[in-house]
Amino acid sequence: QDMSGVLKEGFLIKRGHIVHNWKARWFVLLQDKLLYYKLNGGRKEHSPKGRIILDGCVITCPCLEYENRQLVIKLKTKTNTEYFLESCSREERDSWAAGHPAQAQQLHRMKNSFKLPSNISLNHIVDKMHDNSNGIKLTPNTEQGNTYKESFTGSALVDWLISSNFVASRYEAGTLSSMLIDENFIKPVGARSTEAMRNGDLSEQFLDDSTALYMFTFPVTTFFHLAESSKRKLSSKEELSLHILELSGTIIKQGYLVKQGHKRKNWKVRRFVLRADPAFLHYYDPTKEENRPVGGFSLRGCLVSALEDNGVPSGVKGNVQGNLFKIITKNDIHYYIQASSKAERAQWIEAIKRLT
Repeated sequence: QDMSGVLKEGFLIKRGHIVHNWKARWFVLLQDKLLYYKLNGGRKEHSPKGRIILDGCVITCPCLEYENRQLVIKLKTKTNTEYFLESCSREERDSWAAGHPAQAQQLHRMKNSFKLPSNISLNHIVDKMHDNSNGIKLTPNTEQGNTYKESFTGSALVDWLISSNFVASRYEAGTLSSMLIDENFIKPVGARSTEAMRNGDLSEQFLDDSTALYMFTFPVTTFFHLAESSKRKLSSKEELSLHILELSGTIIKQGYLVKQGHKRKNWKVRRFVLRADPAFLHYYDPTKEENRPVGGFSLRGCLVSALEDNGVPSGVKGNVQGNLFKIITKNDIHYYIQASSKAERAQWIEAIKRLT
C-alpha cells in the first residue's frame, strides 16, 4: 500500500458492526479513505482489516449516542453503513474530524448571527438538558481539591448543544451557553469558569473548555450517583478517598499506548492518563464501558527510560514494532510500553520525567 498520502494515523476505538463490542484499531487517514488495521502481538497486521470510503460520507462530531463514551465520531457512508470511532481526548477527536470540509464551513459563519428559533425557548433547552436519557451527563468533577458532584464541563455542554441540534457550531453554542448563564439557568463553579465570568465580556464569559466547570443553578437530585458508587465494591472509606485523591490531579497528557501485560505478557492498547499533584500514571481499558482505571501507580521515585530498537530487550515478549520504553516503579514493578513513533515516545518520557 502506498502510504505517502497519509494525513493522520493513530489508535481509535471502533464499535463492531455485527457484535457491538469496542475494539482498538490502528487507523490511517488518506485523502479519500480511512483504513483500519488489527494489532497482533504488539504489531499492526500487514493488510487492513477494513476500509471506509470517505466520498459522500456524513460525519457527526460530537456524537453523544453513547453515555459512557463521550468522545465518539460517527461516520455514515454513502451505503448507509455507520461507524462509531472513539478517541482518547477532545483535541484528538476534533483533529480526526477536522479533515472533513463540512465542519470547517460551519466555523466561518458570521459571528453574531446567532438567534434562537422562535419556537425554542431557553426553558425548553434546559428541560431537555435535564432529560434522564438524552440530557447532559452530570458527573463529579474535581478542580483544585474541590469536588463538584453534579457538574459538567464547558466543552461537554457545547458538545451536547450541537448534537441536540440547538446550534450549528461551537461558536453559536458558546453564545447560547452565555445566555444560559445570563438568565441564571446554569452557573460557573470552580476557579477557571468563575474567573472568566468576572473578566470577559458577554462573548468570553463562557469557556468551551474541558477544565471549566458548570452546574445547574437549581440542583437536580439524581439517583445514578448512588447506583454508580455501589458498583464500585470498595472495601472501605479509606480506599475510596485514596482513589479519589489519586485521580484528583490535573491531567497533563493522555493518549493510547500499547502495554505489555504483567502475567500473560500479551500486548494491549490502553488509554494512559498522566496527572500532576499528585503525580500518577493510570491506564484504562478503552474497550470497556466504565470509566475507571484498570491500573496505575504513583510516579514518585519512578525510573523511565527508552529501550533500544535493535534486538528484543529482556523482559519483552512478542514481535513488537519498537519505540518501547520502560517504567520501573518505586516498588520495582516493571512496565513495558510501546508508543507509535519515536517522537511520541520522547514526549511521554519527557512528561513523566518531569513528575518523578
